[in-house]
Amino acid sequence: MKKLAVLAAGLTASPALAATGPFFSLRNTNFIVLIAFLVFVGILLYFKVPARIGALLDQRAHGIRRDLDEAKRLREDAQEIYASFERRQREVAGQAEQIVANAKREAEAQAAKAKADLKTSIERRLKGAEDQIASAESDAVRAVRDRAVQAAMAAASSLLAQQVRAGQRSAGIDDAIEDVARRLN
Repeated sequence: MKKLAVLAAGLTASPALAATGPFFSLRNTNFIVLIAFLVFVGILLYFKVPARIGALLDQRAHGIRRDLDEAKRLREDAQEIYASFERRQREVAGQAEQIVANAKREAEAQAAKAKADLKTSIERRLKGAEDQIASAESDAVRAVRDRAVQAAMAAASSLLAQQVRAGQRSAGIDDAIEDVARRLN
């Protein structure tokens, strides 16, 4: 109830109702405030303040529009630059993959060449070793033959010496020659 009474008193005691007497009187504060407001608006219109404010707002709007256009252009430029960097990154990644693939192919080719070179070197060394073995073998056979010839000659000499004592010189020489010929073959 108290709230209702306070509300009713507030509505009835408003500042607009505080002025007393006729409205068009210099004693009425409402009239004075109205005249001051109209003079203020008149001064504003006389000095074209609304037009100046409008021009300033138009300039500001134009500046903002220019800034927005510049920002839009910069954004498009940034997107183009970003797209070019992405393309460049993809190209570099592709080139890197090609370089790695080429390096792998070259490494495999070098490994195959190294295997072939190693195989050729081993074959050459084996052939050289076989040639050395064959040479050593022929040297050994030659040495054995030389020894056999020397042994045969020594045996022939001793036989000849025995036969010469017995007086069968020419028959002993013929037998020794046949013996040497048999042993050499």
